[in-house]
Amino acid sequence: MTDTYTQLVNSGPGRNLAKKLGLPQPAVLRRYKPGQPLATGPVVVLGDTAGADKLAAELLSWDLDVRRHAVPAEKLGAIIMVLDELQHPADLEKPVLAAAGSLRDLRGGGRVITVSRPAAQASSPDVAAARQGVDGFLRSLAKELRAGATGNGVVLAEGTSTTSPSALGAVRFFLSGRSAFVDGQFLAVSSEDGSLAADPDKPLAGKVAVVTGAARGIGAQIARTMHRDGAMLILVDIPAAGDQLATVANEVRATALQLDISRSDAGQRIIDHAVQRHGRLDIVVHNAGVTRDKLLANMDQARWNSVININIAAQAPHQRGTAGIRTLPVVPAYRFSCFDQRHRREQGANQLRRIQGGVIGMVRATAPLLASRGGTINAVAPGFIETEMTARIPFAVREVARRLNSLQQGGLPSDVAETIAFLASDAAGGINGEVLRVCGQNLVGA
Repeated sequence: MTDTYTQLVNSGPGRNLAKKLGLPQPAVLRRYKPGQPLATGPVVVLGDTAGADKLAAELLSWDLDVRRHAVPAEKLGAIIMVLDELQHPADLEKPVLAAAGSLRDLRGGGRVITVSRPAAQASSPDVAAARQGVDGFLRSLAKELRAGATGNGVVLAEGTSTTSPSALGAVRFFLSGRSAFVDGQFLAVSSEDGSLAADPDKPLAGKVAVVTGAARGIGAQIARTMHRDGAMLILVDIPAAGDQLATVANEVRATALQLDISRSDAGQRIIDHAVQRHGRLDIVVHNAGVTRDKLLANMDQARWNSVININIAAQAPHQRGTAGIRTLPVVPAYRFSCFDQRHRREQGANQLRRIQGGVIGMVRATAPLLASRGGTINAVAPGFIETEMTARIPFAVREVARRLNSLQQGGLPSDVAETIAFLASDAAGGINGEVLRVCGQNLVGA
């Protein structure tokens, strides 16, 4: 669906009128296109640690214009703050002030990225305070950025270097247009696992992937994006969506499997299909989901079982034949079908919290089980995404929902798909058990 308002305020007369009236002026976001530059200008790497030196050297090998100190009035594509050796909150002063002095020179669609360590693994209260300060600083800064710029962080586990494959993969993702609607978020890199693709535009080359709920909307866009990135696909949806599923499958040269994923044998049928067609299965993206607009007090067994079986139970990775697999549930935070009346809105919100809690718990508990077999599981949580469903929300409510994030607009299905494609790639092999929000830094609850 088109956001007419965003288009209007980015035209000459509309831009001037919005400025005079003090109206929101969401920018047209810099989204990924194959072959485009990774950054829109020079990249400043701040930090005087060995990790900062190594990261700067690696970025130079990507043919980026890397600076170790900003030049006054030079327009920048990104600012990367390497804060991997903080010992005290006072250590933040120099890099934060250096970044602050360059923010006005950040181009539209620019990026601010922090690279730090987790507070939970700190050796002392001073170290923990400094590391936690990075979290508060980055999230606050992300709300101040304008013109489509975003701020995100990479958190490295102790013993994980700034140039580990997944640290570099996360930095590349946050620098690129793939992360256009990801803002104010952190990705934890827990190990040195993973590898960068030889061709950055084909990070899924040779991979076999299953996408459920693929007949339309976000699921269909996930299929298109993964196909573009080189994956061989098996698309799954219910028999009632068979015609739409076949259309998408033909578009991306995939095989279509009509299947109700809440069936007890669904996992085995998917694996058997993948092995028969391709000899293996590398990636599972569980996008299928439903809501039932009922208060818990009014929830009957059939509705409860339907929601749980599809949104949670069916997402649990099959424990046979999945060594090395990447599993990616989509947390259904984007389902805004209950916005037409207050009591229905509350019902939908309460149900979403129940579903989200179950999926996130499942992801975190399953992560170590898959890690022992060389696999990963991560979840993607979309915010307000422009789909046929959100287009049915009453106009006034839809406009409010669009603007309640730092980027002041709704995301696109492609924003969710780009994030999933990254987490499915080998570059994310050291990222496990994470929930990454694609919400433009939603200002309510995110």
